[in-house]
Amino acid sequence: MNIFTTILIQPLANGLILFYRLLGNNMGLAIIGFSLLLVILLNPLTKPYMNSMKKMKDLAPQLEKLKSKYKNDKMKLAQAQADFYKQKGVNPSAGCLPYLLQIVVLIAFFNVFTLTLTNHEKPAEKFNHVLYAPLKFKESETLNTKFLYLDVSKPDVIKLPFITFALPGPLLILAALAQLISVKLTSPQVNLQQKIAEKTKESTDDFQVAMQKSMTYTFPLITIFIGLRFASGLALYWLIFSGAQAYKQLVSSDVKIGTLFKDLKIFR
Repeated sequence: MNIFTTILIQPLANGLILFYRLLGNNMGLAIIGFSLLLVILLNPLTKPYMNSMKKMKDLAPQLEKLKSKYKNDKMKLAQAQADFYKQKGVNPSAGCLPYLLQIVVLIAFFNVFTLTLTNHEKPAEKFNHVLYAPLKFKESETLNTKFLYLDVSKPDVIKLPFITFALPGPLLILAALAQLISVKLTSPQVNLQQKIAEKTKESTDDFQVAMQKSMTYTFPLITIFIGLRFASGLALYWLIFSGAQAYKQLVSSDVKIGTLFKDLKIFR
C-alpha cells in the first residue's frame, strides 16, 4: 500500500465499515453517521477560518475605504491592506484551508468508493483488501448498499426513454445545492470585492473577483459531473458534509433563514 492509502483511504474505509456495523448494517446510514463524525473532527481546523471570514465581513466598510483611498497606487494599497489585516488580526489566506481539507477528504472518499463499491459485484470482498482484521467481512457476508430509493454503490441518475443521457437525481441535486450554499456563506467578502473592483482601474481586481465567483459555481458543477458517473454514496457524503458546513456558517453569522436565498443571490 502507498502512503495515501495507508494514511487516508484505509482509515476512511475502516471508519465507514465501523459505522456500518454499529448502525444495523446499512451503508447509507453508515455514510451519514461517519460524515457527521468527520465534520466534528475537522471543526477545530475550520473554525479559525469561519472566525476570520466573520471578521472580514465586519471590517468590510474599512477595507472599502482603503481601496478607494489608494485606488491609483497598487503598491501602497497592497501595503495598506497587509498592515490593516495585521492590525486587526485577520489572515485572508486562511480561507484556503477548509476547501483544501474538503478536497483532500473528498478525493480519499472517491478512492474508497472506487476501490470498493463502484461497479463491483462483491463489494465486501473489495473492502476486505483495506479493512483491519477485526472489521473484515466473513466469506458468507454480503454488503447492504440499499438506502431509501438508492443503491449507494450506483450513481443517482434519472434515465428517461426519450433522451440518450442521464439526468442528476434528487440526492445529487441536493448535494450540489448544499455545496453552492456552503461556498456562498463562507465567502462573504466576494460581493464586497466586486463592488470595490468596479470603482478601481486595476484589471487584477476584476480578475480576482471573477476567479472567486467562478469557483462558487465550479464546485457544484463538479459535484454533479462526478455524481453522474460514480457511486451515489459519494454524493450522500458530500451532501452531509457541505450541509453541515453551511449550517455552521449560518448559525455563526447574522444571515436570517427567511432571507437566506435573497442574500445569497443564488437565483439572480
